[in-house]
Amino acid sequence: MLVSTDVYRPAAREQLAVIAKEIGIPCFPGEGMDSPVELALAARKDAADRGHDVLIVDTAGRLHIDEALMEEVTELRTRLRPSEVLLVTDAMVGQDAVRSAQEFHERLGTSGVILTKLDGDARGGAALSIRHVTGQPIKFIGVGEKYDALEVFYPDRIVSRILGMGDLLSLIEKAEEAIDKKKALEVHRKLQTDSFSLADFRDQLQQMRSLGPLDQMMGMLPKVGMFRDAAKARVDEKELVRIEAIINSMTAKERQRHEIINGKRRKRIARGSGTSVQQVNQVLKQYVQMRKMMKSMSRGLLGKQLERFKLPVGLGG
Repeated sequence: MLVSTDVYRPAAREQLAVIAKEIGIPCFPGEGMDSPVELALAARKDAADRGHDVLIVDTAGRLHIDEALMEEVTELRTRLRPSEVLLVTDAMVGQDAVRSAQEFHERLGTSGVILTKLDGDARGGAALSIRHVTGQPIKFIGVGEKYDALEVFYPDRIVSRILGMGDLLSLIEKAEEAIDKKKALEVHRKLQTDSFSLADFRDQLQQMRSLGPLDQMMGMLPKVGMFRDAAKARVDEKELVRIEAIINSMTAKERQRHEIINGKRRKRIARGSGTSVQQVNQVLKQYVQMRKMMKSMSRGLLGKQLERFKLPVGLGG
């Protein structure tokens, strides 16, 4: 069960209730209660009465530590006697986050840290400093705005990100969760037999998008060798939607045999997808280039590695 004791920020409790509903977890409303301690104790009693074994208490946050906040959370800790005290801190703040973590730990005795906004420009240097000054582990990291962008923290992977080596293990795990393995192997077979079509190209784009924000995925690639530019790339998600629209405006025969798409057909496809002939030409050019690149990759060492991990061969494209 969840409960928010943030009685200061407008709609903070309602916001948590909305998230709780979306993820299917009960949230204690605490209607008519304005005391953080009263809210937390009432929620604990309600959770016990309903048979819940975990109660997560979301306390009020501050950009900077103040005495009133420290007194409030100290009383909450004393009255609740929680098994975990987790500090959520912003990786973008840098050394301010480190100082806040140190003071919180000295006053409260935190048992771990959740580091957010690691999907931004911060690559995780604050994680090392926070671990050093508190002696407590980083337990989770936030890599996006939504509740599903919370990941277990792996020290070796964050070091790889800091050093610009990427995080291929996390990328592989995401791919294994989202990618249809049978389709991936089928694509590999089609590349080997030179039968990879525009419909397959579209399906590959859809599978890539299912992994999550593409900028985030690119950020997991090592910033060396063939991935140097890809890891820095900023992917326009709208462009991918436009490519799908263009391919969807083609007939099944055109998707299977791109070479039959002449000038007249290109005009029709452009009208059907709400784009221009130039954009249709660009998609066809990208498809031909990607087909050549993926065919080369599928025959090389990278293709063997992707097959081993059951990744779609076109992931790097």
